[in-house]
Amino acid sequence: MTTETQAPPQVETLPFAKALNAGLRAALAADDHVLLMGEDIGRLGGVFRVTEGLQAEFGERRVLDTPLAESGIVGSAIGLAMAGFRPVCEIQFDGFVFPAFDQITTQLAKMTNRHEGAMSFPVVIRIPYGGHIGAVEHHQESPEAYFTHTPGLRVVSPSTPNDAYWMIQHAIASDDPVIFMEPKSKYWLKGEVDMSTPALPLHASRVVRRGTDVTLVGHGAMVTTLLQAAALAEGEGTSCEVIDLRSLSPIDYGPILDSVRRTGRMVYAQEASGFTSLGSEVAATVMEKAFFALEAPVLRVSGFDTPFPPAKLEGQFLPDADRILEAVDRALAY
Repeated sequence: MTTETQAPPQVETLPFAKALNAGLRAALAADDHVLLMGEDIGRLGGVFRVTEGLQAEFGERRVLDTPLAESGIVGSAIGLAMAGFRPVCEIQFDGFVFPAFDQITTQLAKMTNRHEGAMSFPVVIRIPYGGHIGAVEHHQESPEAYFTHTPGLRVVSPSTPNDAYWMIQHAIASDDPVIFMEPKSKYWLKGEVDMSTPALPLHASRVVRRGTDVTLVGHGAMVTTLLQAAALAEGEGTSCEVIDLRSLSPIDYGPILDSVRRTGRMVYAQEASGFTSLGSEVAATVMEKAFFALEAPVLRVSGFDTPFPPAKLEGQFLPDADRILEAVDRALAY
């Protein structure tokens, strides 16, 4: 009789950026068709050092420094995908993606449909987004709604180092274009990364804290703020359940609806402006599908409907735990 022994889990504590680096390294090592391309990602390792050391390890033909031309980067990636490669593009900052917007939304997103499914376009576009780093305009914005509105694109955003490690690999393995939104304020967040056991599927949402009174939903860096708000609410006798969306398109509504049907109340929080935003869509869908379970309207907490302000004012613009708790109180007051 033989007894099978399982290898012990390989768990490391890594900053978010290093977890992404490890995930990219694993993808490069697993498939010679994976390429990284972007401005200063090679010798420098990117402005946030996410690709640090990868050019030295895999060579300049696999980790390419490009000109300062986002449209050219994505256009070249489309051609590489047609030739059988799996390019991963880095956009240095969220506000710099718009020169490539036409290539992404009117070309890349539609190419598979244009070819009636005969060709796949496995392009990943990494976009650092969001605030909390004290930068100027075009460096702290949250443009995710532009891409979730575009059929043909998958859009995801990890909030933990473990998700960063696994989700970047799952995105690269996808045969569809993936917009990979990286909350830049979390690049230095440390957490455990289990490199032996895959996390959830790419498009699954996750309950990160159990509760009974109010459901709090968000994505990216906002998940940390929601957890802070839930901890403060607990001290006041309110039990908040927190759900990390993870995938922004498609959205896994199962855990959200299950939670709302138990709590009867929901608050969605995001850094992006509120008008016609991802939070608007989630709120509308929850009210459509769980209307009779709701004890109060679904409430939204968001950045204001203004251009992103100077760094000294970002604390007033971005939602914090106090603004979320105020929404929780309003939901409970119904």
